[in-house]
Amino acid sequence: MAERFAPSFEELPREIPIFPLTGVLLLPRGQLPLNIFEPRYLAMVSDALAPPRLIGMIQPQEGRGDAGEPPTYPLGCAGRITSFSETDDGRYLITLTGLARFTVGEELPLRRGYRMVRPDWSRFRDDLTAPIAAELDRKRMVAALKPYFQRRGIGADWNAIGEMADEPLVTMLAMGCPFAASEKQALLEVRTLAERATLLTALFEMESTPAAPEQTTLRH
Repeated sequence: MAERFAPSFEELPREIPIFPLTGVLLLPRGQLPLNIFEPRYLAMVSDALAPPRLIGMIQPQEGRGDAGEPPTYPLGCAGRITSFSETDDGRYLITLTGLARFTVGEELPLRRGYRMVRPDWSRFRDDLTAPIAAELDRKRMVAALKPYFQRRGIGADWNAIGEMADEPLVTMLAMGCPFAASEKQALLEVRTLAERATLLTALFEMESTPAAPEQTTLRH
C-alpha cells in the first residue's frame, strides 16, 4: 500500500460510507476489486473519491440479503480506494486496499441513498501497521489447503504459495476462499494473524474430513 497517501490513526474520519455485501471480506492490507453499478453505490464512490477515500466493507447479518438496508454485523473493515476507472457503460471499477477494522458506533441518515456510520476505531490501532512475525503452523495450514482446493476444484500455483510471506498468504486465503458468511465474519473478528491462520486451518480441515456415515437403528 502507498503509505504516504494513507491516513494515520489520528486522521481516521469520524464518518464513513458503508457497503454491505454478503460473503465479501476485506482485511487490512488486502486488496478487494469491486464492480460498482447500482446508482446509490455509484454516488457513494463519487463522494468517497475525496480524501481520505475510505469505504467500509461490512456484511449484512446472515440470511438478511443485500437489498434495502439490512441489519449488519457490528464489525467491518474500511478500505481506501487505491485504483479507480470508469467504463463506457456507466460503471466504476475500483480496488479497495484494507486499512483498519471498525465497529459500528452509530448509523447515520442515508446520504444520496447510501448508508453512513460513525465508526469506532479504538480497538484496531494496530491494523495500520503490519504485524510482527507470528508463530504460524504454516505446514499444517498448507497441508489442509491442498485437499480443500481439490474438493473445490480450485487450481493453485504451489510454488508461488510457498514463496508468499505469512500475512499476504493468510489474507489472500481468508478473503478469496468460498467460506460461508459467518465463517468470513469469524475470520475478520479474530485478533491476531496467528489466530486467523489457526481458524483458516480448522476451516480447511473440517471440509476435507469425510463425514461419518449415518448410523441406522434396526427395530425388531
